[in-house]
Amino acid sequence: MMDFFSTEALIALFTLTSLEVVLGIDNVIFIAILAGKLPESQRDYARKMGLALAVVSRAMLVLAIGFVMQLNQPLFSVFGTGFSGKDMILVLGGLFLLGKATWEIHRKIEHATDPESAALGITTLKAVLTQVLIVDVVFSLDSVITAVGMTEGLKNPIPVMIAAIVISVAAMLVFSKAIVSFIERHPALKILALSFLLLIGTLLVAEGFHQKIPKGYVYFAMAFCLGVEMLQMKAGKPVAREVTKAT
Repeated sequence: MMDFFSTEALIALFTLTSLEVVLGIDNVIFIAILAGKLPESQRDYARKMGLALAVVSRAMLVLAIGFVMQLNQPLFSVFGTGFSGKDMILVLGGLFLLGKATWEIHRKIEHATDPESAALGITTLKAVLTQVLIVDVVFSLDSVITAVGMTEGLKNPIPVMIAAIVISVAAMLVFSKAIVSFIERHPALKILALSFLLLIGTLLVAEGFHQKIPKGYVYFAMAFCLGVEMLQMKAGKPVAREVTKAT
């Protein structure tokens, strides 16, 4: 227990918590998109359960760290390039995100004025949580392997990693409701959020094929696009008021 409060452990805890919060933004965006398809009475529950599943999946991967690290071992080779279990999970998870985001963008744009198509978009709580769990496992795998490397010097890194997971998800739980509500109130942000998922899916597929794209570039692009959208929303408010007065 004393090792947990050592300077090295506390620095690792702060660093890992910050990393988990940044990586958790992907989860919150995905949960916001899926929860928006549920009846309003179930959205808050889906948000909380989605984040709870993130804690469970990441904690289980930490406790099974020996198995997780074995996923880095090559299973087969294609044209001289080895592919591990981790690579396959990243590729499949990335393709899932690409397919899901493309499907949702198509449904929101092509069938926005079609009541029958809108009705087809309604889903169940079980389906939402299943999809959230799939994405949680994909995101958790990458973050847990990164966490192992960052806590390599600690005698017992597992309590530090689990504490970082719990603290980061608690922080996301506080802010996720505001994020989900904000996205729901602004349709343009839904499309932007889905575009972010396309970026993240591409990043995962590229990583699975050993093409390293620095995540900082992706997160900078996401932050820049969000900033531009915020400016457009602010600039559009006076116009909206004038239109309202005119009518």
